[in-house]
Amino acid sequence: MHAVCSTREANRRVFWLLVVAFSISLAHANGLQATPQKPLTTPGLVREFPAPLDAVREAVIAIQRDHILHGTLIFDKEPVLTGAEAVASSPLFEPWQNSGETYYKIRQQAIAPRHFLESADMGTIAVRYVIIPVTAERTRVKIDAVYVEAARKIFHASDGTVEKSEMKEVKEALDSMQQAAAEAADARRRTISAELVRQSYQRQRQDESTRLNNAQADAKRMEQEIVELRHELERRVKAPGADLKAAPFRAAANLKTLAAYTELVILIVTPHWLGVETPEGQRGWLPIEQMEPLP
Repeated sequence: MHAVCSTREANRRVFWLLVVAFSISLAHANGLQATPQKPLTTPGLVREFPAPLDAVREAVIAIQRDHILHGTLIFDKEPVLTGAEAVASSPLFEPWQNSGETYYKIRQQAIAPRHFLESADMGTIAVRYVIIPVTAERTRVKIDAVYVEAARKIFHASDGTVEKSEMKEVKEALDSMQQAAAEAADARRRTISAELVRQSYQRQRQDESTRLNNAQADAKRMEQEIVELRHELERRVKAPGADLKAAPFRAAANLKTLAAYTELVILIVTPHWLGVETPEGQRGWLPIEQMEPLP
């Protein structure tokens, strides 16, 4: 069964090639010059996209250059019509007189393509894209498609399938680009967020390091102040030692004999005597001349 279908398809292709070759040969043999038909004006398809001009232009150019004529075919077993090329202009359309940008795509040597009304023989398919800015964030696209026979120069309008298919491709390309842009923006936001977290953590560590350094500096300063205060509030007994008195006069009773260099805390200061406390907590009096500052 498959072999039979393949044979029929091959015969169909040969038939059309023979028909086209015969038509062209007949025209040349008779010296006939086909009168070019006026380019066909088609209603086309218009759609407005919620996207800025630059984004829509990028999507349209991507489809213009994809080498495919969407929405039509030549042979049933080749549902995708390739071989299309992007061109700067096409005489198959009337010049565009309104505002907007125009882009074109053509496919030559197409044999009776589908979805063009009463198409026959071999000719060229042309698609025109018109991009029209509406607002800063909205852009309109108009797509037209025609087929013209090479020999007889007869134009055939699309039944709308080509325009719908091409517009669908533009929309999908735009959606894909917007999705990619959104993902890229989201990735940038995540990167920026991660960087902000890193910077915040770094600042926090710097703040903690600063606080630690300040605390260490305060501790050293306090230790120094303690040393200085100790030198102010403490004395030691001169050699060879001294008697700790119960009162600030020499006739007072001896409380204890203090060894040389015993460190004492000064509690009371008078012109000639110092009230002191021993390391054991015993309090008494010593003459100033029997004491000296700590080293």
